[in-house]
Amino acid sequence: MTLNENDRAGLPDTTPLGDLETLLAERACERLVVDFVHRLDLGEPGSVAELFTEDGVWHWPYGDRRVEGRETLRAYFAGRPADRLSRRLMTNILVTVESATTARSVSYLTTYRVDGYTGGMIEPRLPANVGHYEDVFRRVDGRWLLAVRTVHLPFGADTERLAPSGR
Repeated sequence: MTLNENDRAGLPDTTPLGDLETLLAERACERLVVDFVHRLDLGEPGSVAELFTEDGVWHWPYGDRRVEGRETLRAYFAGRPADRLSRRLMTNILVTVESATTARSVSYLTTYRVDGYTGGMIEPRLPANVGHYEDVFRRVDGRWLLAVRTVHLPFGADTERLAPSGR
């Protein structure tokens, strides 16, 4: 894709996309939503910062928590407890492509999480959180990234700490 006059002027690109380009953009954004939770649950949590734009924002309006900038995001997510076990389920991912460089999505989340995990299987628990994300994506240098991620948690509780036996 070549730059149009808006790109060169630093303005949002409002050029409409064809069907194939729209599908590819939707898929790229859906993949970011899923990659985010995989990195938190199964990978290196701080690496989720790479999924954000340089000026990216993670926001939780309840409690007025706002983390801005890729390096601040890296430190924030890398700071989770080392003994945390979590699994997030993402569903109902609905991406709306607005232009060649911007998209939005809403997705539902369910989080199972405990601290004090030492290994093995633990008894099932109720989810720690159920809610949804509202995301704004921006295409930068041909790559879709999260510009703003806002989490809404109408159902939530503090993270349970397992007893020393780990069960």
